[in-house]
Amino acid sequence: MWLIARRSFTEGWPRLIATLLAAVFSIGLIAGSMQFALRAQDAVSGSDASEYARTDVLVHGGRIDPDDPFSVPDGRVRPDLVAGRPGVAAVAGDAVVAVTAAGGDGKPILAPAGGLTQLRPWVADPRLNPYTLVAGRAPAAEGEVAVVRHVARAGKLGTGSGLDLLLPRETLRTKVVGIVTVQGRGAVAGGDLILAGPATVRRAAGLPEGAWQSLWVKAAPGVPAARLSQDLAGALRGGSVTVRTAASLRDKQSADTQAMGASIGGAIGMLASVSVFVGLFVVANTFGTLVRQRTRRLALLSAIGATPRQLKRLIRFEALALGLVASLLGVALGYPISAVLTRLFAADGFDISAGDAQFGWIAMSIPAAAGLLVTQLAAWRAARRAAQVSPMQALRVSSAETPGRRWPRLLGAFAVFACAWMFFGPAFAVGAEEPPGAERTIGISVLLLLGSMVTVSALAVLAPFFVGPLGGLVGRIGTAAGGEAGRLARATITRSPRRVSSAASSLMLGVALVTATALVMLSAQNRFDEAGREVMLADHAVTATGKTASGTAPLPADAAAKAAAVPGVTQAAALTATSVTLVDPAPGADSAAPTDFTVSGIDQAALPSVLDLGGRLPALAPGRIGLTSTTMELYGLKKGQRIVVRGTGGRVTLTVAGAYHDPSHLFADQALVAAATMRQLDKAAPVQAVLVRGGDPGALAKAVAGVPGAKVLDRAAHVEHASKAMMNGLQVIYGFIGMSLLLALFGMATTVSMSVAERTREFGLLGAVGATVGQLRAIVRWEAAAVVLLGTLMGLGTAIGTVALLHTATGSSFLNPNPPLWLVALVVAGAAVITLAVSALPARRASGVPVLEAAKAE
Repeated sequence: MWLIARRSFTEGWPRLIATLLAAVFSIGLIAGSMQFALRAQDAVSGSDASEYARTDVLVHGGRIDPDDPFSVPDGRVRPDLVAGRPGVAAVAGDAVVAVTAAGGDGKPILAPAGGLTQLRPWVADPRLNPYTLVAGRAPAAEGEVAVVRHVARAGKLGTGSGLDLLLPRETLRTKVVGIVTVQGRGAVAGGDLILAGPATVRRAAGLPEGAWQSLWVKAAPGVPAARLSQDLAGALRGGSVTVRTAASLRDKQSADTQAMGASIGGAIGMLASVSVFVGLFVVANTFGTLVRQRTRRLALLSAIGATPRQLKRLIRFEALALGLVASLLGVALGYPISAVLTRLFAADGFDISAGDAQFGWIAMSIPAAAGLLVTQLAAWRAARRAAQVSPMQALRVSSAETPGRRWPRLLGAFAVFACAWMFFGPAFAVGAEEPPGAERTIGISVLLLLGSMVTVSALAVLAPFFVGPLGGLVGRIGTAAGGEAGRLARATITRSPRRVSSAASSLMLGVALVTATALVMLSAQNRFDEAGREVMLADHAVTATGKTASGTAPLPADAAAKAAAVPGVTQAAALTATSVTLVDPAPGADSAAPTDFTVSGIDQAALPSVLDLGGRLPALAPGRIGLTSTTMELYGLKKGQRIVVRGTGGRVTLTVAGAYHDPSHLFADQALVAAATMRQLDKAAPVQAVLVRGGDPGALAKAVAGVPGAKVLDRAAHVEHASKAMMNGLQVIYGFIGMSLLLALFGMATTVSMSVAERTREFGLLGAVGATVGQLRAIVRWEAAAVVLLGTLMGLGTAIGTVALLHTATGSSFLNPNPPLWLVALVVAGAAVITLAVSALPARRASGVPVLEAAKAE
């Protein structure tokens, strides 16, 4: 059997190479997904660098969110409160201001892995300073800053480069005079750091002279940090401060970033599962075609005494050999695939370039093991089929399929359908029991996606049953159009349903991926456009170019004042947003409701002129909050109820004024407050957009020309811009779908090419009895038409069914299962062009098969 296997490799290398390439691409997607997930985790949680590396105790002004290690204190504290106390060796003030950094091109510099870019003071005391200058010097004068190495690399900055900082209230133009690392790393757990002089940071944070948000404290030699923390907490009791050790904060930051890294890995793993499924599907198809081509040889082996067990081992051994080679090549291919995914993620505002490429045993062994598993699973059905080849089949030509039994295939398909309901059932249960929300929608979508993939497998099992009727239809059309060639095509199609269905199954997968993705995106975009134009009354909007992990880049608050000063402008309202935590009433332990929600803020006098929100919400006075009906239902709140929320400004008590509705989900998706209330919740709340009524767009553009990245959009353009921000992350999804589609189309091309090689004898004999070159090419083309018809129908049905299930289970108006006619026509035309293109070369080969070669063919 070893000699036979070796001879199979040497004689059938073209067929094996086609199968090998399919396996390499499949494993490359797996390896690339794994590599990207590990790199993302390294960018998020791989760095243990901390700005508190030399700090022993932290004294925060007021209170701080104990559950958020990156939260900002809500009070103020002065250094003289701590300096000179027993056990204290050094004290330095600290303040954190979230900023958006923009290089010379005006584009935002993204912090690594969705982190923040923070403006903080340069610490002059070497006993507390954790920063190491790798270029330049420390900031000294007004307008000078030092940046961490990641900012310099991501923004292509050097010492002497200009750097614009978009602060909450204004734009600050600075000059980079130094580049630093923290414990040898280019960033810290919280993201990027911009370091400036103390006066600059204090002014940006709105702090009075001598006051800080926090104090960094260095313990005297021989004094444990824990004891100093206890002593300071006791001495400062009643002083409205919070004292904790720096080590406890570092530990919380590390745990938080590690959890975020695991979450990112899970999301990428979910997307990668589609690639794994496509790879398994394609490799299984090519292995099945490979075994079908060798039916005669396997039958001869069986006739001379090979047992079914030996035939199974032969196929599995070939799969093992292919899997080993494909795993090595696939792991190598994973690195460029990971680089492509990294760029796509960065385009969506999530930069993981701070993480290095991974070369550890996990990054390399897991994809290799997955490759071996995929090839073995893919070859399982082919090995079983090889063991069932009877010796009598050695007398038949390889292209003539045995009839086979219908009931086992039907039962197998129904069993696979039943497995799909293991996912469909829980999805509908979640939809019925869980309250509305993003987590509910994501959970339902994941379950339905898994169920749809299983359904595709069931349709692939049933595909041979559809070949007969559809092949007959194509044959009749071919006979009417091409005469004898059409009749011969009809005979070859109906005689070999498994061969046709193999190529059609790969096309079905590609059509289903493209159509389902297009349907979801088109329906969501159309709904955003329709509802957004109804809600937005403003004529123009000033917004910022570029993306961050949370959406579009923010604007400074003075952009609204600049727009309001333009002649002809009647209203210019800044739309701000921040995240708050519901403290009272707190969701129960068994509640699925998240503790955080987003609050939008806008001037109430300008609101009726720029936005038309549904409901009967009155003008909101300070201290009152409006909630969408979905948010009220989610948290069980009622009109007139008093609630307590915690923002960056501390705890705030609010009264629920009533319910409203933002059908577009673009402007005030969960909660709404007046501008004065927003200042209580978050003084540095970022401006998402400035909504403008009246004025000339050219004059507006000139007024905000000094704001980096700012642009003026009309109503339709702003709705489109805001909806794209809401659908952040599509570049990565498109990337995964695109690579999976290429793999599926490659599988179809391989199957079509191998099917022509399988019929070498048949085409040669047809040429011997008088078939012309044009007729032989026509036979292959009409067979390709059958593949297009079958694959497109099954793919469209799968895609529309999946979106319909999503719509039914989630109840979302943003998921419309009715495809526009132009999309159906485009998909059908694309499938036809691709299928005919991949069959052109096989058709040419078929027409040139010599009679003598046909006589020697297996």
